[in-house]
Amino acid sequence: MILQGNAHAQKWLSFNSPEDTLFLALREAARRTDSAKAGELATRLGNYSIPSYVDYYRLKPRIDSASPSDIREYLAKYDGHAIADRLRNDWLLELGRTRDWATFDEQYPLFALDDDLQLKCYALASKASKGQNVAEAARLILVSPKDFGEACPTLITTLVQNEQFKAEDVWAQIRLAAENNNVGLARRLAELVNVPDTNIVHAIEKPAFVVARGLGDGQASAELFLIAAGRLARNNLEQAVSAMNSAAQKLTPQQLALGWAQIALQASYKLPPELVDYWRKTDKAPLSLEAHQWKVRAALRAGDWKMVQDGIDAMPPSLRSDTTWIYWLGRALKAQGKPEEAQTLFESIKNQTNFYGQLATEELGQRIAIPPRATPPTQEEVAKAAENQGFKRAFKFLELGLRFEATREWNWQLRKMNERQLLAAAEFARQNNLLDRMVNTSDRTKAEVDFTQRFPAPHIDIMHANTESLGLDKAWVYGLIRQESRFVQVARSHVGASGLMQIMPATAQYVARKIGMNNFNQGLLNDIRTNIMLGTNYLHMVLNALDGSQALATAAYNAGPSRPKSWRATLSRPVEGAIFAETIPFTETRGYVKSVLSNATYYAALFEERSQSLKGRLGMVSPKSPELTELGDMP
Repeated sequence: MILQGNAHAQKWLSFNSPEDTLFLALREAARRTDSAKAGELATRLGNYSIPSYVDYYRLKPRIDSASPSDIREYLAKYDGHAIADRLRNDWLLELGRTRDWATFDEQYPLFALDDDLQLKCYALASKASKGQNVAEAARLILVSPKDFGEACPTLITTLVQNEQFKAEDVWAQIRLAAENNNVGLARRLAELVNVPDTNIVHAIEKPAFVVARGLGDGQASAELFLIAAGRLARNNLEQAVSAMNSAAQKLTPQQLALGWAQIALQASYKLPPELVDYWRKTDKAPLSLEAHQWKVRAALRAGDWKMVQDGIDAMPPSLRSDTTWIYWLGRALKAQGKPEEAQTLFESIKNQTNFYGQLATEELGQRIAIPPRATPPTQEEVAKAAENQGFKRAFKFLELGLRFEATREWNWQLRKMNERQLLAAAEFARQNNLLDRMVNTSDRTKAEVDFTQRFPAPHIDIMHANTESLGLDKAWVYGLIRQESRFVQVARSHVGASGLMQIMPATAQYVARKIGMNNFNQGLLNDIRTNIMLGTNYLHMVLNALDGSQALATAAYNAGPSRPKSWRATLSRPVEGAIFAETIPFTETRGYVKSVLSNATYYAALFEERSQSLKGRLGMVSPKSPELTELGDMP
């Protein structure tokens, strides 16, 4: 079955069959955990085209009361399906919640994706309940409180009860909860260190009061003071620094280092000139993953390559093995006169088609080029991809406007494909104008690569007309679209940005007014010509306002034009664009800038048919006055 991509899917949205309407109602009933309604609707859909989801939505709302035999029957019937793995995930959470460790231990190894932190916590809790020592394994995974759910606090409690976790471990988790603004978790852990939960809440929510009260006796008082000092630094850095200096004589060296770590992390999001000095005071304090990275970023901004190396060496293996820190460790070694060691690191990542893989290539004296194109898939290979039942389910979900489910079904099929099958699946997606699936599928190949799949350039005539008239680099614009929407014409973000270039309504109105587009209305935002015209004009405006720097203008497109100007203003010296990108305080914008400029470099190599320099595209970013008058009313 060959469909015509997103346009086709949009057409179907307006003409759902009666069965499709019932199915969407069933999905909603399951979402509301209305088991009675879900059961009644599922019964009416006995012959629906995707029975695995009908049965899932019938079963999911009563996962806490369904018999094990019903669940096992479903898992056996749809063994190998994406949605069956989803149900196993749901069931495992319930088994962990009820402490049915025997069934949990039987089912957990069968969970294919194994991407749920809660289940990892329950798995360790199960082992701990049998007397196994899992403390070190727990410390390695208990690093992201936003994903803890019910399971991970249960694990922490179990380890305290089993005397595998001591008070220091619990306080480390409370500090992490405070760092992530997770008051509920901090309150729950308070009882494990015999502290009233109100004291924890005050340290997090009323830090100035706790800091002003000063240090009392005992570990708990010191820990609460350190948490409060870190929280105070979010809004009043100067007061937090003063409080830490005043308390220095009453704190142990380790407590003092911990306190400065709390303050330095919050200061990192403001980038004050003293930032690197705060991090130097953290000595060997145990740091969160976020803090480890910001300690190195502060050193990068300051140009202290010895501190960069020491900071990366102190990272846990999960961070040290990341391409980002392999690259910067190589740079630190090179700067300190150790070129052979640096080259080994650059060689280890140069074949990665990402921002730091590209920069490593340039450190080795090479430029960024497009690798030889793999032999295109044959008609027979593409035809086989078209027969994939998971892909057919993905198309059905696209017809229903359920992109999340469509993506899950599509990606599930890719897990065990070889590279030829991946290329064929990507080509099948291209033929159906599913460019986002084409890009993401082709991105998975390692040896046989096709950059025409990875970096498509649809609507080239419209794009060329707009970029040519503005003198804008179309490789950069395509790099931005690839990151923004993956070429999904009807893409809409959670904040309301629309279309290929993900333009916010207020921005669209502003640009339309500036270029004299008097007939603009919000309904035009998903029109390809209008979207590209408004998006390219806005890019042109921010590029001109930011000295022609693609690094700054890309950050502005994501975070608003005033923020990169203020980030640049905190610099004490000119820095490489790569250092500026790595030290952007917003996580999303930091990744966005790196991805867009990496994409743009490959697009330029494709368009110009010659090698490129990512370093040249990044340029240098210099300090400048934070005056924003030239931005006018630009959103």
